[in-house]
Amino acid sequence: MTDPQTLVLAGGCFWCTEAVFVKVRGITDVESGYSNGHVQRPSYEQVCTGTTGHAEVVKLTYDPAQISTRQILEIFFVVHDPTQLNRQGNDTGTQYRSGIYYTTEEQRQVAEDLIREMGRDKLFGQPIVTEVQPLANYWPAEAYHQDFFEKNPYQGYCVAIAAPKVAKFRKTFAALAKD
Repeated sequence: MTDPQTLVLAGGCFWCTEAVFVKVRGITDVESGYSNGHVQRPSYEQVCTGTTGHAEVVKLTYDPAQISTRQILEIFFVVHDPTQLNRQGNDTGTQYRSGIYYTTEEQRQVAEDLIREMGRDKLFGQPIVTEVQPLANYWPAEAYHQDFFEKNPYQGYCVAIAAPKVAKFRKTFAALAKD
């Protein structure tokens, strides 16, 4: 295994984003959390107010010998709507924004290049509003948020929102699925 890398993604509710990325080959760890806000050690309740500046995120640890940053971002852009500002579906507020929080300059470049390509090709029919920023002030979410979809597959939100995203990933990126 090459040296693992970390990339943090905000694609709306972290339950949904986590549900997809735990299924991706080459992703060795997925942790739900909060990042790029101004409050130290925020709680879920604080983040939900929209006043901490944090986004709900998933922190991905991955093996670049098995999956590239670009492949991870291609999955990310398929399983959420990067054209909605501060929302995903019915989840509204800055905590549900679309964001890529990089830990290396290479990740920043890949993200910016991919967004530019998708915008040029009008892939989404509307401007992409995904922010690309260096990772800042990350804090893990509470234990009950970790592996939420795996532990609660029949919970209403998981059935209605997370499960279709997992199915879309499996259909679109079958070659990158773990199982």
